[in-house]
Amino acid sequence: MADDPTGKASDGVAAKPDRQLAMVFDLNKCLGCHTCAMACKTQWTRGEGMASMWWTVVNTMPGRGTPRDWESSGGGFDAAGISRPGRLPSRAEFGEAWDFNHDEVFHGTGGPDAHLAPKGNPEWGPNWDEDQGGGTFPNSYFFYLPRICNHCTRPACLEACPRGSIKKRSEDGVVLIDEDDCRGYRFCMEACPYKRIYFNAAKNAGQKCIFCYPRLEKGVAPACSRQCPGRLRHIGFLDDEKSSVYKLVREFEVALPLHPDFGTQPNVYYIPPFAPPPLKADGSADRSRSRIPVEYLRSLFGERVDAVLAKLAAEIERRRRGEKSELLDTLIVYRWPDDIFPDFTQDPSLL
Repeated sequence: MADDPTGKASDGVAAKPDRQLAMVFDLNKCLGCHTCAMACKTQWTRGEGMASMWWTVVNTMPGRGTPRDWESSGGGFDAAGISRPGRLPSRAEFGEAWDFNHDEVFHGTGGPDAHLAPKGNPEWGPNWDEDQGGGTFPNSYFFYLPRICNHCTRPACLEACPRGSIKKRSEDGVVLIDEDDCRGYRFCMEACPYKRIYFNAAKNAGQKCIFCYPRLEKGVAPACSRQCPGRLRHIGFLDDEKSSVYKLVREFEVALPLHPDFGTQPNVYYIPPFAPPPLKADGSADRSRSRIPVEYLRSLFGERVDAVLAKLAAEIERRRRGEKSELLDTLIVYRWPDDIFPDFTQDPSLL
């Protein structure tokens, strides 16, 4: 990406872009189908050294995530804006690409007793704890959390790179790694608190989500968003008052960043999840609280999550009374793709 038009950085800090592109994920609509991950994999990570890369992942929460225990691996900035030391996850913690016993299952003599299984004895993978969640029966719970590079306003990866190989594009705020200039020091991987950068040993370079910027430049939405069957990935500029992203983040104020305490000012936001009420000992519903502990949601999205959940609940009640709700209409996405990424509606098959 050496000759891509990228924003400049001064004094090691990312310059403020002319405009900032952002994404909002509605966690109440995520199916956990991983269509986004497969769309990204097919588009971008099929090259040499990329077999174990998943630039888009969908983790089950609560869970240890991808890479394993990323939330406690450090990086980012403290409350005073000082860099926090981070840890470099191992390849095993990211999860190696598995080989499966396809020959045995499809061409062997085991018949119906031969079942598909990974070779060897893997101990972790990108979705190792999928659908496990938390709580105890009958009040178990989980929800899906899609994650990509956050294309942060203050990217810790950019400040950690001693070569200046990471830039933030001025026209849309997308953060990119110049793979030709990168020397594989991996300080960026340590510094990123979300651990969304991978190391390609074949190229000796860091690689990550590029927000599908070649598609954006042609008016096409990123692959993960366009292929999402749940219509949950909104895309738009934060200064575009007509976009659903602006409405959800700035106007309605119901979209929250993941781990704002990491200090990088991420530009990926989330509509926090609802859950059924927990059951009492007699089997009746305790409608005074949610099955997902609000304390856990605060740990992910900060203290504002209480007000956001209350606002969403109030809008749902309004709708049940037969009143209109622009907020819920925005989240439902009646018209695809115009309502969800109006600036990127071009069909790639027609280019």
